[in-house]
Amino acid sequence: MAKITYVEHNGTEHVVEVANGLTVMEGARDNNIPGIEGDCGGACACSTCHVYVDPAWVEKIPAKDDMEEDMLDFAYEPDPATSRLTCQMKVTDAMDGLVVKMPEKQI
Repeated sequence: MAKITYVEHNGTEHVVEVANGLTVMEGARDNNIPGIEGDCGGACACSTCHVYVDPAWVEKIPAKDDMEEDMLDFAYEPDPATSRLTCQMKVTDAMDGLVVKMPEKQI
């Protein structure tokens, strides 16, 4: 399990425990956290689970693959350094304390 902090665009924080093996998107969905839609269900076929990873965590999580990079081109105001798709981030114990911030909207 990892404790993950999801921060809405308005600053509201949601701290939840997410089981290892789930994705960060599934953790948001299972805990009814607003701001992460995941329209494609985690298939990396949309960008509606886009977040900004806290800069302190960017180097601690596995890097983006080419497919995720391509899908981020469709996200709302992606940041090359911190933008990620939560459907592509598998939770492990090493992610305990991860902080992700939602964009103003998902497109």
